[in-house]
Amino acid sequence: MGVVTTMDPDSARQPQGKLGKGGHALIGANLGARGKHYVCGSLAAFTNIIVTFPIQKVLFRQQLHGVRVNEAVHQLQREGLRHLYRGLLPPLLQKTTTVAIMFGLYEDFSRLLLRHAHRSGAPELVTRSVAAALAGTAEAALTPFERVQTLLQDHRHNGRFNNTAHTFRTLLRDYGVRECYRGLVPVLLRNGPSNVLFFGLRGPIKQRLPDARTRVGHMANDFVCGGLLGAALGIMFYPLNVVKSRAQARVGGEFVPCHQVLMTVWRERGGSIVLLFRGATLNYHRSLLSWGIINATYELLLKVF
Repeated sequence: MGVVTTMDPDSARQPQGKLGKGGHALIGANLGARGKHYVCGSLAAFTNIIVTFPIQKVLFRQQLHGVRVNEAVHQLQREGLRHLYRGLLPPLLQKTTTVAIMFGLYEDFSRLLLRHAHRSGAPELVTRSVAAALAGTAEAALTPFERVQTLLQDHRHNGRFNNTAHTFRTLLRDYGVRECYRGLVPVLLRNGPSNVLFFGLRGPIKQRLPDARTRVGHMANDFVCGGLLGAALGIMFYPLNVVKSRAQARVGGEFVPCHQVLMTVWRERGGSIVLLFRGATLNYHRSLLSWGIINATYELLLKVF
């Protein structure tokens, strides 16, 4: 599969702190070799969320209600422009933090584990896969942000929850911390394996793309590489996101096991694979755009900082 790397091979050969001029060099020096992976990941996610949030909202309605794209769009149109970005803050906080954790912890865990792997003779691929899985598991600590995002995007809760802060207060006051982690199991099942595949395949895929000799060329390759991986993983783990959305749309009551939620959705949609994957086409294109933006922006910022 080749060496797994989280950065552009050309960027790894550049002297740290000398890729930008003036302020960029100073920022790079202040961030340090480790801290910049967190900052670059966070800024890349911020850019992505602002661009793709309306698409995500349409997709969420499809996952929750099993409706077609045009009906989901009509729902948003009926609710008006002022509700279009309702629920933006949770994914903005959650995604900027989780992507920072994803890239930053992956680098930190890889550095730590590789140090021990050299002594034990463990294969680098296995070591980096473990690092990716650990980073993905750590991301699950921020499940409450996905939980609140789900409630704010569900029009059935428009009159009950006003905003992010009000939703958190209500959940904690009326139901406790545990309620904020409803849907944790599908998040864990999704995050670890998807991280392993993303970091494990990113390097080999980029090595098979045409050689880039300009910054624009490198950005294009990073966009294609990240986009293709994100889209493929989005399809692969789509049923888990459907289960997560259904579980997190409920407030109060018992915690239904992941497989029972899946079977409920399966029966409601007539045992149809097509209906279970309703919204997957939009999810594919959204993931293609989102992870293309994240990967290209992250690699560009690594060079700038």
